[in-house]
Amino acid sequence: MSENYLLSFSTTMQRRDFIRNIGLLGLFSYVAPQDACAALFKKEKPLKGFNLLNKFNPDFQTPFSEKDFEIIAEWGFNFVRLPLSYWCWSKKDDWYHVDEKILKEIDKAVEYGRKYKIHVNLNFHRVPGYCINPPHENVNLFESNDALNACDYHWKLFAERYKDYSSKYLSFNLINEAPSIADEKYDKVVRRLIATIREISPKRTIIVDGLDVGSRPLMSIADEKNIIQSGRGYQPMLISHYEASWVFGNGPMYFPKEKLSWPLNENGKIYDKNWLSDTLDRNWQPLIEKGGKVHIGEFGCHNRTPHDVALKWLNDLLDVFDEKGWGWSLWNLHGSFGVLDSDRRDVKYESYKGHKLDRKMLDILLKHK
Repeated sequence: MSENYLLSFSTTMQRRDFIRNIGLLGLFSYVAPQDACAALFKKEKPLKGFNLLNKFNPDFQTPFSEKDFEIIAEWGFNFVRLPLSYWCWSKKDDWYHVDEKILKEIDKAVEYGRKYKIHVNLNFHRVPGYCINPPHENVNLFESNDALNACDYHWKLFAERYKDYSSKYLSFNLINEAPSIADEKYDKVVRRLIATIREISPKRTIIVDGLDVGSRPLMSIADEKNIIQSGRGYQPMLISHYEASWVFGNGPMYFPKEKLSWPLNENGKIYDKNWLSDTLDRNWQPLIEKGGKVHIGEFGCHNRTPHDVALKWLNDLLDVFDEKGWGWSLWNLHGSFGVLDSDRRDVKYESYKGHKLDRKMLDILLKHK
């Protein structure tokens, strides 16, 4: 594949599949009608914060840390997204098994959010029948009624569990990074889950990730109340995922490091802040014209991208979000994309509450919070 293809915008591939075959993610948006959902953005400052990955992988899951919420609040951020794998409290071969001990650990995270005045977004990163990450499920959520019934069961469980929490403090994110499928198939799943939640919690704000891994909205639900359609901010992948070990093909793993910069000049084509903004406007103007609001559920830059390049790109990206009034959540707080313990080779870390803090990256986030 050409380097131009690497930097082109893709709306037809799943992100992780694309990561294997190389392409780009866009910066994406969600719709918020004039209702309780819109109040999250109009009456209060935009929701900005971090993804916390304690229940992202069942093999490495840990209880959520109150210290993380304390740090996020101390910095002045007001949002956390919790990507959850149902394998943490259930079983891949027994969808209806529930481990109450694990659910109580999620309860604590929701309570931490309320205690520190941080909005908590519960995201099902893996559901029965679908996950963007390997290993893939044995059945297809969008084809199997059995998988949909099981997914519905778990969202009903969560809706009942948190029905007394206001949408000011808690929202639900149905499925992480929907694949490239027909709108009708996704609509069927989404409407079923929304209906189940709304029977129990009629005013719950629900976040629906866009199709094609967040690259386009599900327009059939654009007029539904209290619905947000969420997207990603990893564009271009060459910057955000440079030398990422899970990326295969003639792309971020092999691009000459001496040519990597931001803005990026690739064979005479310039990728810069204007390009980011124009690309986003071109893809999302129809929603914007309908009064759509924008939130970026994930964005960030892997630790192998040179730090100075990562910071310039990050600042421009956040400038674009600011200009459009969009909130965001960095992937992640801790780890290779984060501001704590990111293990970059070219950063002079600051000791901070038992962690290694990337102060320069944090300062950019603080400037835009």
